[in-house]
Amino acid sequence: MSVSAPAGGSFRSAFRHRAFALFWFARVCSMLALQMQVVAVGWQVYAMTDSPLDLGLVGLFQFLPTLALVLFAGHVVDNNDRKRVLFGALSTELIAIAALFLLTMAGWLSPTAIFAIVALIGAAKAFEGPANQAILSATVPVEDLPNAVAWQSSGVQVAQISGPALGGLLYIAGPAAVYGVSTAMLALSVVLIAACRPRPVTMTRRAMSWSSLLAGAAFIRSRPEILGAISLDLFAVLLGGATALLPVYARDVLHVGPWGLGLLRSAPALGALAMAMIITRWGVQRHAGRWMLVAVAGFGAATIAFGLSADPLLSFLALLVVGATDQVSMFVRQTLIQLSTPDTMRGRVGAVTSLFIGASNQLGEFESGSVAALLGAVPAVVLGGVGAIGLAGLWALLFPALRRVDRLLGR
Repeated sequence: MSVSAPAGGSFRSAFRHRAFALFWFARVCSMLALQMQVVAVGWQVYAMTDSPLDLGLVGLFQFLPTLALVLFAGHVVDNNDRKRVLFGALSTELIAIAALFLLTMAGWLSPTAIFAIVALIGAAKAFEGPANQAILSATVPVEDLPNAVAWQSSGVQVAQISGPALGGLLYIAGPAAVYGVSTAMLALSVVLIAACRPRPVTMTRRAMSWSSLLAGAAFIRSRPEILGAISLDLFAVLLGGATALLPVYARDVLHVGPWGLGLLRSAPALGALAMAMIITRWGVQRHAGRWMLVAVAGFGAATIAFGLSADPLLSFLALLVVGATDQVSMFVRQTLIQLSTPDTMRGRVGAVTSLFIGASNQLGEFESGSVAALLGAVPAVVLGGVGAIGLAGLWALLFPALRRVDRLLGR
């Protein structure tokens, strides 16, 4: 990968700004909480039902509220104080995970209750995603924005590494321990966001209309390189995502238990963190679009390797590569969006982006669970990896503007 020093001129240039530091730590705390509860929810649901389809339903019930609210959420973010919107979303997630804790302690938690609670989390994330994306650019000057994007990705990966591993370790003491710590981490995130002071953005209040609601989608459609990047990420993870089936692999294929499940969930994030630190240190200088396409093909190949593996170490290494290649794709996509989107549209563009991300993750979990219920876990994962490789080649033909993206600054 061709690299150069980050645009801001310093490895830690984004952290010179207090608003970014508080925002970053809040993001890490909330991601830690959500990643820990994902391990507990997945293991509990599979233990209760013994059904891969029910694992997929967890993702579906989290995605459906996002789908229903995405356009409204973008309008809200672009017409209100974005920090207040983020504060409200995180507070709702705090209430939801606290409910998981209390119901588990009382012995009343059931699959139906879990589906309802993850749906509430999905509704909150419909607002959290665009608010996060809109606030990020207001915490640093534009010259430090690529560095901030890379550091935010790194922070998310740190949480995705340590969160599942910590969740798996805490699960030894029972699911209530996982939910209790997750509740505390989300409470800390809420406090940090309350203390954050991003740069003021002039807000022009607009009446709600179809043209306003759809403005984010129209903007993305007008930029073929952004549309190509977002849709490629969507369909590649939708087909190639294997995370929903990790409880099946941990228990029935690799026989590694809850602690092993936590390590498997951490592996993609560990690979992504390593790649994110490389990008944070040196940046991506040339041929960004081509590297994204190559990375998606590598993501598919690593997914196939994981699907066919029956060895825990080989499976872990394959998931490392899955995370590293996905990080390249994510960085190119996020930087393109942040540098191209006007401040007045960040909420609505962020809402559409969050929908695509949610579809690739939560809807991808439902797709994986459904295919696994029909064909088995191994064929589901392998076929998804093959699909991701095919998509990289197809998108190179369908979106030449993405293929031609060279420099992320000064294009």
